[in-house]
Amino acid sequence: MTRNQTIATLFALATTAIAIPTSPSFAFSSEAQQMCSGDAMRLCSSEIPDIPRIRACMVQKKAQVSPGCRAVMDREHSAATGSRKREAAAQ
Repeated sequence: MTRNQTIATLFALATTAIAIPTSPSFAFSSEAQQMCSGDAMRLCSSEIPDIPRIRACMVQKKAQVSPGCRAVMDREHSAATGSRKREAAAQ
């Protein structure tokens, strides 16, 4: 894996983690990598390699991300919110 591929994977992981930082079943998707790596590199490259800072940067700059990345972020946020609600209801 090249350095750029490694960085892109790191960004994809951080980008996906934006919406689901507390989910126990966390796994970043290839869709998130495809849709958000460019945005993460463009908007948050100064935060490498600190994943929490990349995550915070992407959330802060969500209005500037591409429509595809925003859709992934929104979908994963909705899924995480639903999961947390189900966990709370089960308790």
